[in-house]
Amino acid sequence: MEKQVGIWIDSKKAIIVTLDGKKEERITEIDSEVENSVYHNKEGNKGTFSGSHHGDSETKFDNRKKEELNYYLKSVMNQINKPAYLYIFGPGETKTKLEQKIHDDKSLGKTNLKAVETSDNMTLNEIVAKVRDFYNPLERKINLAKQR
Repeated sequence: MEKQVGIWIDSKKAIIVTLDGKKEERITEIDSEVENSVYHNKEGNKGTFSGSHHGDSETKFDNRKKEELNYYLKSVMNQINKPAYLYIFGPGETKTKLEQKIHDDKSLGKTNLKAVETSDNMTLNEIVAKVRDFYNPLERKINLAKQR
């Protein structure tokens, strides 16, 4: 069976579900170290309105955040290790940045990116169920029919 991978991702963490057949082969969680707020270590002279140091601080923050995000996305990509099929979902824009990185990266080989979808915050069980349902929709319909 070809490896099927689902990734729930936001700026704080990624949960990778790798399926081989109908059971979970592996569930991996990667925590992000991406900063999400600017810290102004210099407030400056309250009597002036120059504020150039605030701009410098924000530029440094933006550059650092970009580097941290790139490192985080590379960590996620290293964990998926050339899947046959890939499904990405999550609440924010991190999923689309991961999609762009995957398209730009040639080391993943012929990964078939099936879908990129927006979803809310989810529990681990909900994430696993969503990945299973995505790759095995017929099994989900059978389970729903049994419950009725």
